[in-house]
Parts: sequence; C-alpha cells; structure tokens
Amino acid sequence: MNSRILVFAGSIRSGAYSGQTADAAMKELALQGAEVTRISLADYPLPIMDQDLEKEKGIPENAYRLGRLIAAHDGVLIASPEYNASIPPLLKNTIDWVSRLSKDDGRPLRPWVGKAVGLCSSSDGNFAGLRGLYHLRAVLMNCRAEIVTPQCSVARAQDAFDEDGSFKDERLRGMMEAVCRTLIERARMLSTRVEV
Repeated sequence: MNSRILVFAGSIRSGAYSGQTADAAMKELALQGAEVTRISLADYPLPIMDQDLEKEKGIPENAYRLGRLIAAHDGVLIASPEYNASIPPLLKNTIDWVSRLSKDDGRPLRPWVGKAVGLCSSSDGNFAGLRGLYHLRAVLMNCRAEIVTPQCSVARAQDAFDEDGSFKDERLRGMMEAVCRTLIERARMLSTRVEV
C-alpha cells in the first residue's frame, strides 16, 4: 500500500519560495512512490484563533475540512517560509485551529496526534528559513505529531530552482530525497490514517 502524503506551503503569496519548495517535495514524494495530495492554505481560510470566537461560534468548518484531510493521510509535508526568525502567522494559526479538534460528528478526530510530519523551509537569505523550523518543530511536537529528523532548507531560494522547478544544487536534491524517504518510511510505520 502506497503512503498517502499531504503537502502544503506555509505561505499563500504568489510566487512564494515555500510554494516552490512544496512543489519540489511533491515531485520527489511521487518519484519515491507516495500518493501525494498538494493543497493551498488559501482554500481553507480561517479567522485568527480566538477562544471567545470558538465558544460563540464553534470551530470553523475549514478547520474541520483540513483536519479530516490530515487524518485521511499517512503523513504531512510542510514547506514553510520564515517570518522574523519564526513561524509565519498563517501557518501557526492553521496549526492552532486544527489542534482544537477532538471530535467530528461524535467520532474522535485528533489530526496531529501521531501523524508523521516532514519539514522544509526556504528564504531569499543565507539562513534558509532554518530558525523558523526550530519553532515549527516545537509547536508540532506539542501537538503530538511525529516529526522526522531530516529536513530540507533552501537558502537563496530566488536562485535555487531550474525552470522546471527542480533544485539546481545536488546537495539540496539529496536533502529533499532524504526528507521524503524518511517521511514515507515513518508514515508507513506509524500510520494513523482514517477514512473520513
């Protein structure tokens, strides 16, 4: 059985390097035999996480839609930019809302718990978004996700991709191969996938 991997970027900006990195991950995962679903967080808009809002109106339907999608996959790969050396607000807000889920129509739904997650980052500078991944890793660990150790961080991303979206640099290709291989293996071993 092929592993099903959900892929998305932590930015919805047009031409975002994290989107290009997510596309590169999608291609590599497919090459390694995974069944890949690529989404954009733009299709799942959410209000700013607010417990008063949650108490008044409940958890937004888009959080449920995303939570069901995560639950229906063996693993998740997130390609994130770095904002002020940390997690972009869109991504943090998305993770927070999905972490609020515990039941869906009476059935348990804890999308992050035990989910294998691979992380990538990108930036136009030399730090490659690495600082943001430390924070992202800590947040997802608190949500009880299982984050794989290898990661792929793309420095000077404006020059990192060929016209077809592949990495120019052999070292980056190797890093992406390692992240995807490890994620597929871990996802297969730890799968908590549920059909929803």
